[in-house]
Amino acid sequence: MPSAHTPAGRDAEVDAVLVHAVLDALPSPTVLLDPDGVIVLTNDEWTRAGEQHGNHIPPGADYYAAATAVHGDAEGRALVRSLRALARGECTSVTVDRQVPSPRDSRPRWYHVQASRVGGRGHVVVTHTDVTARVLAERTSAWRARHDHLTDLPNRAYLHELIDAELQRPDGTPVSVLFLDVDGFKDVNDSLGHDVGDDLLRELATRLSACTRTGDTVGRLGGDEFVVIGRDCDAEGAQALAQRFRDTFDKPFELAGGTARLTASIGVATTAGPDPHVRSTDLVRDADLAMYAAKEAGRNRIEVFTSELRDAAEQRATLAAEFVRALEQDELVLHYQPVMSLPSRRCTGVEALVRWQHPQRGLLYPGDFLPTARQHDLMTPLAHWVLGAAARQTAAWRDAGLVLVTGVNINATHFSTGTLVDDVMGALADAGLDPAQLVVELTETSVADDPERAAAQFAELRARGVEVSIDDFGSGYSSIGQLVNIPAGILKIDRSLVAFADGRREQTAAAIAAVVALGQACGIRSLAEGVETAEQLELAISLGCSFAQGYHIARPMPAGDVQPWMTAQRSAAAAPA
Repeated sequence: MPSAHTPAGRDAEVDAVLVHAVLDALPSPTVLLDPDGVIVLTNDEWTRAGEQHGNHIPPGADYYAAATAVHGDAEGRALVRSLRALARGECTSVTVDRQVPSPRDSRPRWYHVQASRVGGRGHVVVTHTDVTARVLAERTSAWRARHDHLTDLPNRAYLHELIDAELQRPDGTPVSVLFLDVDGFKDVNDSLGHDVGDDLLRELATRLSACTRTGDTVGRLGGDEFVVIGRDCDAEGAQALAQRFRDTFDKPFELAGGTARLTASIGVATTAGPDPHVRSTDLVRDADLAMYAAKEAGRNRIEVFTSELRDAAEQRATLAAEFVRALEQDELVLHYQPVMSLPSRRCTGVEALVRWQHPQRGLLYPGDFLPTARQHDLMTPLAHWVLGAAARQTAAWRDAGLVLVTGVNINATHFSTGTLVDDVMGALADAGLDPAQLVVELTETSVADDPERAAAQFAELRARGVEVSIDDFGSGYSSIGQLVNIPAGILKIDRSLVAFADGRREQTAAAIAAVVALGQACGIRSLAEGVETAEQLELAISLGCSFAQGYHIARPMPAGDVQPWMTAQRSAAAAPA
C-alpha cells in the first residue's frame, strides 16, 4: 500500500496518515477519489480483494474509467455521473449494487457500492461491500420459487407469467398451450410407492423436454399434470407437438426394476389471434377442459378445445351451485324400488333412489346430476341427506304399520371421511329407527379401491345391527378375496349378468349359480338386480337367489305410493293360485 504524500507540512502528513488509518479500519474494499475520479488512497482490503480476483486497481488510476470499463454500458455511465454529481455537492450520497467480472473466476461477483463526499474540495470515499453470497442466495430462492422442486421445470406461477408474456407480444403470433395428464399415474403410486412415482415424473419431464421445439417451454402444474407452451405455434402445429408427446409414451418406463406402459390424455388450446382480453388462466383452463374431454372419450387421446366444451363446463358449474341449493332447500326427493324376498314372493324391502325436483327442469334422474356432484365433492353431503331422509321415511312407514328394510347407496368417498359409521348411526338415532331396518350399499368397484378401510367400517356397522350389501357385483373385476374379506351380508348380482342375451341362458345361469354358491359359502345372501322379465325372475328363484328387484317386479315410485303398492302386492301374493 503506497503511503500518502502531500507537499504540505507536518500537519498535512499527519492528516493523511489518519485518513489512511481510517480507510484501513473499514472492513470493505474502499478508495478515496479526488474531484476528477483519480484514486488518491486505497485501504488494505481493496488491495487484497483486487489481487485475489485479478483486477487490482492501484492509486493514481482513473476510477471513473475503470468503472465504465467493467460494463461499458448505461449502468457504468450512470454510476460515474452520480459520483461526479456527488463530488460537486449536488447530492449527499450514492448507493448502487454492481456486478463485477472476475478474471480468475468464471462467476461474477456483486458489490454494494456506497459513496460519500468528504471535505470541501470534492473528495469522495467509495466503499465496495461484497454481497455475492446474498445475491446468489436471493437468485436461488427466486429460481426455486418459480420452478418445480421435483423436476426443475417451471411451476404453475412461472408458467402463467410466461404465457401472459407471450400473449402480450405486439406481433400477435399464435400461442398454444398443451395440457397433459398421465393415464394411470395413481396406479403407479398406489402399487409401487410415491418414490417410484417421483422417478416416473422426472423421467417424463426429461422425455417431454426432448420432444419440444426450440423456444417451447415444458412446465409442471402439480401431480401428474404438465403444461407445454408452444410459442409461435398455431393449432395444426400444436396437434403435431401433442402427437409427439403421445408417441413418447410408446416406450415403456423403467420403474423399480420393472417396466410400466402408460398413456397420456392431452388437451390443446390455441389463441385465434391478438386479443387483449385473453389471459394465461383462460388458455390453461381451455386446454384443461380439452384434456378432460380426452379422458372422458376413453383416454390416450388428443382433444382440441372448442367453445362447446366451455359451455358444458359453465353448465356443470351452474348445476353444481344449484345442487348445493337443492341440498339446502329440500329440492331432492327419494323414490323407492321394491325388493322381493324370493322364498315368500313378498316384497319386504325397498331401495332408496335419489331424484332432484329441479324448479325449472323438472324431475332429474341421477345420471343428470351425480357426475357433477362427484366432480365438486358433493357426494358425502348428498349421502348425509339420503341417510336422514330414508331413515325418517322408513320410520314413518313403520309407525303406519308397514315394516320394511330400506337400502341406501353410499359413495366410496364417504369412507375417506372416517365418519360413515357415526353418520349412519346418527341418522338412525335421529329417526328412531331400528338398525335392522337399514342396509348400507356400496358398489363392488368402490370396495376394491380401499378394501381394508371398507372391511373395518362394514364390520363396525354389522356389529351395530346394520346390514351391509355389495352392489353391482359382476360389473367390474370381481374378486373372491373381496367376498372372503369384506364382511357383507348381501351380494347384489349386477343386471348385466341377470339380463342374459338370447341363446345364452345356460351360460348366464351357470354364472349366476357360481356367484350364488360363492356367496352362500361365505354366508352371504344374493339379490338379482335388473329383473326385467318373468323368465329372469324364475331363473333367479331356481338358482337360489334370496332377493330380486327390477322393473318386472316394480319400478321406483314416490314414497307416498309405496304403502298402497305394498298392500296390493301382498294381497296378490296371499291369494290362492
